[in-house]
Amino acid sequence: MQAQAVIDEAIRGRRTHKVFQPEPLPSELISEILDLARWAPNHKLTNPWRFRVIGPEAKERFKLVAEDDKPGSAIKLDRTPTLICASALLQGEDRQRREDLLASAAACYIVLLAAHARGLASYWRSVPVMDSEAGRQALRIGAQETPLGLLHLGYPRQTQRVPERAPVQDVVSFLD
Repeated sequence: MQAQAVIDEAIRGRRTHKVFQPEPLPSELISEILDLARWAPNHKLTNPWRFRVIGPEAKERFKLVAEDDKPGSAIKLDRTPTLICASALLQGEDRQRREDLLASAAACYIVLLAAHARGLASYWRSVPVMDSEAGRQALRIGAQETPLGLLHLGYPRQTQRVPERAPVQDVVSFLD
């Protein structure tokens, strides 16, 4: 298959999964996927993305914080055996900070596509408690970092339906 067709299929075929098999991903596979995130477009090559693979103890610490913040929310952290905290290290002037935030979001999407390409399921979830002091401490998020969310990765338990998308003419404008 030509590269264009492979990439097009990866973009169209990736889905949000919230139901995973219980086996954690091997650390080598996680490293392989996160290594690809380093290739996100990044003005001035500041490499602002930060990823923390959350182990069992860190997950329990964060579950306590999440449950305290919003009762019943900690259960969502058990959806997947492999959980990654994504953040952006933001330094410098406002323009650089914005570019680094966007580059870090692109790196997160690369993680999702790389997981999909390997037959894995993924889910990018924003978690407001990550912005709290207790959430930041539980996940070791530095003062100059902005949390982007949790990336859930694992082996899929089911296939996902293709969601409806807005027609291209509804979201694209050509300006003169």
